[in-house]
Amino acid sequence: MTFKEISKKLEIEEIKELGKLSAATKALKEARDRELEAIIKGEDDRILLVIGPCSSDNEEAALEYARRLAKLQEAVKDKIFMVMRVYTAKPRTNGDGYKGLIHQPDTSKLPDLINGIQAVRDLHYKVITQTGLTTADEMLYPSNLRMVDDLVSYHAIGARSVEDQEHRFVASGIDAPTGMKNPTSGNLNVMFNAIHAAQNKQNFLFGNAEVDTDGNPLAHVILRGATNEHGENEPNYYYDNLLKAIATYDKMGLKNPFIMVDTNHDNSGKQFLEQIRIVRQTIINRDWNEQIKQTVRGFMIESYLEDGRQDAPEVFGQSITDPCLGWDKTEALVNEIYETLK
Repeated sequence: MTFKEISKKLEIEEIKELGKLSAATKALKEARDRELEAIIKGEDDRILLVIGPCSSDNEEAALEYARRLAKLQEAVKDKIFMVMRVYTAKPRTNGDGYKGLIHQPDTSKLPDLINGIQAVRDLHYKVITQTGLTTADEMLYPSNLRMVDDLVSYHAIGARSVEDQEHRFVASGIDAPTGMKNPTSGNLNVMFNAIHAAQNKQNFLFGNAEVDTDGNPLAHVILRGATNEHGENEPNYYYDNLLKAIATYDKMGLKNPFIMVDTNHDNSGKQFLEQIRIVRQTIINRDWNEQIKQTVRGFMIESYLEDGRQDAPEVFGQSITDPCLGWDKTEALVNEIYETLK
């Protein structure tokens, strides 16, 4: 198949027709999106949880998780607002390993990546329409944003992408909350410079066109820990780390100060059970310091149906990438957060 023939299949509007929301579901999503925006702006004091599998590799398992999460959301909705992680592309520094649903082959059709885009839309669509939850995804490929932006309510810029100028500029044109992680080095200046770029107007070339953006005031911090030159993880969710990040928000005059603590990755050293302790410690820090309470208002939690991870997709609902909390522990943790919040 030639490049020209492939390009014809990538007509954005045609792909979007495959998962187009009804008027009623669109209204439901827009209402939840307004709630989410109010939380980022500090107009709604509920805790935000961006929670779900490290990677959504299996549609059936992801939808089963979504159904359980929707029921839990209803029970805690007065104090906690949840957006489900439906992460469909995984960064791979050396190109090896699982790269996400978008890359999963479908040998019955060609080309595979186009089928992957369709599968991504279909999964986001089904989570929204079957459960009423809204979804989050990582913007690993800025060029793919236009194919999912009508379905995704929360975008994350990963530790390896946050230094990239195109990611920063594209984020400035997104009209939804966009969390920007600190890089793997732990350099907070890199992350804050990315947020500054995302919150301001930009002019750049994208998709064969000159683009002007208005800036995204909902771009914000995700603290995910770091790895030093010895390969050791260095957490950055501690009390002093939080105060330093808050001070930088103030110094740079950024809009809508909001910090989300990523409880896995280098904060936990990928020891998935540590996520529970990290949440508990952060809540204690919030109770101890009013500045922290006003600014640290979100957690990113990796959670699936079964504890841990596996190398091959043999156990239903167990991660094939980073280890996750299983459902029983997830439900207990969310209920603990709910009971602890004042």
